[in-house]
Amino acid sequence: MEWNLIFFINSIMLGVGLAMDAFSVSVADGLKESRMPKSKSLAIGVSFGGFQALMPLAGYVFVHTIITVFKMFEKAVPWIALVLLVYLGIKMILEGRKSDSSEENKIKELTFKTIILQGIAVSIDALSVGFTFAEYTLLQVLVSVAIIAVLTFFISLAGILIGQKIGNKFSGKAQIFGGIILIAIGLEIFLTGILK
Repeated sequence: MEWNLIFFINSIMLGVGLAMDAFSVSVADGLKESRMPKSKSLAIGVSFGGFQALMPLAGYVFVHTIITVFKMFEKAVPWIALVLLVYLGIKMILEGRKSDSSEENKIKELTFKTIILQGIAVSIDALSVGFTFAEYTLLQVLVSVAIIAVLTFFISLAGILIGQKIGNKFSGKAQIFGGIILIAIGLEIFLTGILK
């Protein structure tokens, strides 16, 4: 692959495409925690952007080293994303129902563990993107994944802001809606991966 405008356009389009799952989960996070501190919003953006960069990089390494192992693992990717996102979605729905039924049971804040799990779940399908980097030099791969990371970071922050605006209007119901979004994303990743 040559260093040209097409390389950068491809990287940007790839970054935007990969960031859509992160955007949707960020909206759900904003719904869940409408008064999220800026530091946590940044942590979500860094987690999502970081994992969206690491997964294609890992795919690139697999392509050039242990391709047969990755081929076996590739079939598990949709299942892993489905399990993680359905788990997180059900947890949000249950917490939303509790907050509706009891005033003293306020919406729980997102934990660091949940943010990391979400980062893995929304980016695990990006492992296979590393295959598209097979003809890239290592420097081109690093530039491309940096573009993906930066785009995902900002798109995730936008998702959180949108979720917070909606969440302020719908309070407890917003958390249930956020959980449904996570489950829907998990199903979409699963079905896309299975039907490939």
